[in-house]
Amino acid sequence: MLGLPDIYSEKELESAIISQLAEFIKEFGNDFTFVARQKRITVDSTDYYIDLLFFHRELRRLVAIDLKLGKFKPEYEGQMLLYLRYLNQNERKAWEESPIGLVLCSEGNTEHIEYLMLDENSPIKVAQYYTQLPDKKVLADKLKRAIAIARELYLE
Repeated sequence: MLGLPDIYSEKELESAIISQLAEFIKEFGNDFTFVARQKRITVDSTDYYIDLLFFHRELRRLVAIDLKLGKFKPEYEGQMLLYLRYLNQNERKAWEESPIGLVLCSEGNTEHIEYLMLDENSPIKVAQYYTQLPDKKVLADKLKRAIAIARELYLE
């Protein structure tokens, strides 16, 4: 869908997503609206940039998306928490719920995420993205694993 080469930068990924924005939003589901690309926030005279900022109409909250190459790193959680607290204090409207964040990584590493306890109650979610569909076997394995996790979470 994105037409990226084998090696690409976070900026190239973001540009590819923006050029295919309608399709990208459809992948997330209904009710997402685009707010900003590279949303600048300033904390203690230091500028930070939220890669993509959306608003979810049904949830009535901002959704900050941070795009990362490679595996999830613990410092990404702190960075996203900074973004979410800034948005909550400076951008959130009185009728909105607290913002949530999504860190999209090009490679998965669930053990780090489990140790950091980024669970269903966390305002931060982490997911792996694909720039092209993986092999059928990989998809089947991931689906089986997702079903097992879902059963474990919801049948307890």
